[in-house]
Amino acid sequence: MRGVVDSRRKRLLFRSLRRGTKESDLILGGFAAAHLESMGPAQLDRFEALLERSDPELLGWVVGGADVPAAFDSDVTAMLVAYGRALRSGA
Repeated sequence: MRGVVDSRRKRLLFRSLRRGTKESDLILGGFAAAHLESMGPAQLDRFEALLERSDPELLGWVVGGADVPAAFDSDVTAMLVAYGRALRSGA
């Protein structure tokens, strides 16, 4: 089971680093590198669902230009938004 989860984390990291826009690659890739290892299966599910959204939509949530829809308001989204906030503040 551990090998399946590790493989999934690697796949999610790759998807996070290769979004198509430099901003998304940096934010999502950095977030994934920092947090995927500590995520459980349910959190990985929620992160994978986020990766299905478009870059402009995700970046809107992360930089605060748009409200996070209720369907995506989760612990993982909150972690991602906090990560983006820390990047913007230089922390």
